[in-house]
Amino acid sequence: MKKPRHPVTDHAVLRYLERVEGVDIEAIRCRIGHLADRGIGMGACGVVSGGFVFRIADGVVVTVLRQNLPAQGKRKGRRGGA
Repeated sequence: MKKPRHPVTDHAVLRYLERVEGVDIEAIRCRIGHLADRGIGMGACGVVSGGFVFRIADGVVVTVLRQNLPAQGKRKGRRGGA
């Protein structure tokens, strides 16, 4: 899909999902919080659940990533030239 000419903020996307698509954002926030509660209580910096990693900073879930994705910018294979 071709990129639009003008950017759209994360806030606008969330409001669209909530108001146009009918997604219950607060229910999702609550589900994520419950998944991370135990780890946050133990001082973890991440919680793995259902194939996803919930990253935690200062007691707050800050992002959700798929588990086992290679770090961005890293490639598998030989080092150096051909």
